Amino acid sequence: MKVMRQRMKQDSTRSATYTVDCEDFVHVVEFNPFDSGGGGSLIAYGCKSYIVIASCRFQDEDSSVNGIEFKILKSFHHGARIDAIAWSPETKCDALPPLLRFCTAAEDQTLRIFNSDFHEHNECKILKGHTSYINDVVFSSSEGNEIASVSDDHTCRVWDLAGNRLAMFMLRSPGMSVVWHPLEAYKLLVAEKTGMIRIYDLIKHQAILSLESLQMPLMSADWCLHNTFRVGAVAANDWVIWEMPRSSYPQDNNPVHADRATRFKWSKCNENLFATTGYLGKMNTQLVIHHLGHPHPLLIGSAPVGSGLSWHRSLPLCVVGGYRKLYFWLTEM
Repeated sequence: MKVMRQRMKQDSTRSATYTVDCEDFVHVVEFNPFDSGGGGSLIAYGCKSYIVIASCRFQDEDSSVNGIEFKILKSFHHGARIDAIAWSPETKCDALPPLLRFCTAAEDQTLRIFNSDFHEHNECKILKGHTSYINDVVFSSSEGNEIASVSDDHTCRVWDLAGNRLAMFMLRSPGMSVVWHPLEAYKLLVAEKTGMIRIYDLIKHQAILSLESLQMPLMSADWCLHNTFRVGAVAANDWVIWEMPRSSYPQDNNPVHADRATRFKWSKCNENLFATTGYLGKMNTQLVIHHLGHPHPLLIGSAPVGSGLSWHRSLPLCVVGGYRKLYFWLTEM
């Protein structure tokens, strides 16, 4: 495996800070947002028919590391292209025995829950019910005993780990993003392609708050980890920010990608920092890192045929997949 650190340019357009070679095209990549114990951070990336679990540590968090340490821990045959990955908060590397648990959404319209001890004990539970492509999946952030998914079939479904459906919310358009905030255990954010974002009460099984984008299509949304009043999304060419509960309409928006914006993710370590990506599948996919206190982007990068977007749990560092590579960008806070 080839790992390298690129020299940063002095202007805002930068090559990736670190890159890691992969054996196949990376369709999706996801840092573990939870503390799993052990050294380094866990990361998962999905290719056409398999998923890889690795650990990574960066010199920016450990001065004994030269650039990046990247170690593949486990790979799983998948049987279908992977479109989304969700980590369980129950994943623990330092438990006896260790537990690896995550869920994938695949192009065959199913969810797969993987359980492993990182060695010989491996299980895969397939969840069926969606009737079209699944765009996003998430574990409950508190205990990890439930999963929520959204699909082009105009539904958001909540499941237990045995595959039983606990709830289903009918949507008015394809569901694009679903977020379970760790500080709001009984609320679920669901974003629809027509620009509507709703927060559902999981006790009463009804929507309790709605946000509306003035642009369409909405492709991705996220709920800020360190500010539960703040929601962000990308719709058409713009990034869009809401400050709840002031108004159902955006507090701020700005054009960012000429070729349509595709992904929006808040940083895990700074409530004002977020990243967006442009249209996927182009020869070069644009990544832009923004700060709400700055009028211009902090960083602009590009990844050949880029796909996926995820932030590190404690560093201002995000990753994008691409053609046989992972691309990591580190920015200033």
